[in-house]
Amino acid sequence: MAMKIRLARGGSKKRPFYSIVASDSRMPRDGRFIEKLGTYNPLLPKDSEERVKMNMERVKYWLEQGAQPTDRIQRFLEASGEVEKKTRANMKKAVPGKKAQERAEEKAAKAAEAAEAPAEEAAAEE
Repeated sequence: MAMKIRLARGGSKKRPFYSIVASDSRMPRDGRFIEKLGTYNPLLPKDSEERVKMNMERVKYWLEQGAQPTDRIQRFLEASGEVEKKTRANMKKAVPGKKAQERAEEKAAKAAEAAEAPAEEAAAEE
């Protein structure tokens, strides 16, 4: 059985509240779970103690049993110091898309033509 430690959403519309749960990966996000391990309230300030609460003993137990944390849970564990930080690299994040690159090239070409035109006129006058 493939186990996951993940968030199960609760709360009302536009007021999210999440439970941190250990569940079978085949179950739906808000569906059946095996054990509730904590809570996460994203509406609280980032420095609040109440924002993320986890029963670390049970989380460690499930990790030892082979449960895989989701990305968000992995970040919570890294912040608490339970798991060593993973290096993440998204090298393409800052690179603009193809269309934006084409527009930038066209703009640069027009700017180069505009810069050359006054220089040619000055040379013709002399």
